[in-house]
Amino acid sequence: QVQLVESGGGLVQAGGSLRLSCAASGRTLSSYPMGWFRQAPGKEREFVAGISFGGGRTFYADSVKGRFAISRDNAKSTVYLQMNSLKSDDTAVYYCAAAPPYYSGSYYARSYDSWGQGTQVTVSS
Repeated sequence: QVQLVESGGGLVQAGGSLRLSCAASGRTLSSYPMGWFRQAPGKEREFVAGISFGGGRTFYADSVKGRFAISRDNAKSTVYLQMNSLKSDDTAVYYCAAAPPYYSGSYYARSYDSWGQGTQVTVSS
């Protein structure tokens, strides 16, 4: 497992943008497929975006496709989530997660075995 720390959350108006970061502590992320999930109050945790360990494949939930972009900088052991055109429905705690090394990546939370503590994103309408 790997220790992950998210940052970049905050309060933004609808239509605005935020960039979340997820940094690994103590080891490189280069072999780990990564994902972003979110959980709104009273709702289950849901998949947002994923990226392969090499960065060549990205995949998104339909609700964020075209608005959010996941990327990674393996030299910095950091994964990013650029969020544009934010809506009130995007308000949630956002978590980054790592799947086992060299795994293919997944839309499912159960496939990820390392999680950050989460960062709050609040979109005001």
